[in-house]
Amino acid sequence: MRILGVDFGSRRIGLAISDETGTIAQSIGYLDGGNPDAVSREVARVDAERHAETIVVGLPVRLDGTYSQQTGRTLKFIAALEAATTIPVKRWDERLTTAQAERVLLEGNVSRKDRKQKIDKLAAQLMLQSYLDAHSDCRSGL
Repeated sequence: MRILGVDFGSRRIGLAISDETGTIAQSIGYLDGGNPDAVSREVARVDAERHAETIVVGLPVRLDGTYSQQTGRTLKFIAALEAATTIPVKRWDERLTTAQAERVLLEGNVSRKDRKQKIDKLAAQLMLQSYLDAHSDCRSGL
């Protein structure tokens, strides 16, 4: 079962997809940000193209668990996405995935220019991998 991971941002929307077993996430790029309705239709198109059965959207919350302005924007996007597709859309806590992606890119000596292009898709991959790891017991029947 393939799962599409979405890291919603105001400038770019990172995308990742799982393998067919739902074990490993890999980055598949990003979309340019914009109107949540238009972006949600584009995510639904990517979902259909990749034959995913579930979409997981990273929900940005503060370290103390409270919502921010970006959380509100993401919730509006999720509502638009739910209207644009018939498959389940799930929320997943994405705390610190962008910071983790930035750290990975810095450690890899990726230039600032290249980091801007790669950070959103890497954050989507890390968020989706976190979701897959947390749900691995469900897949194995434990």
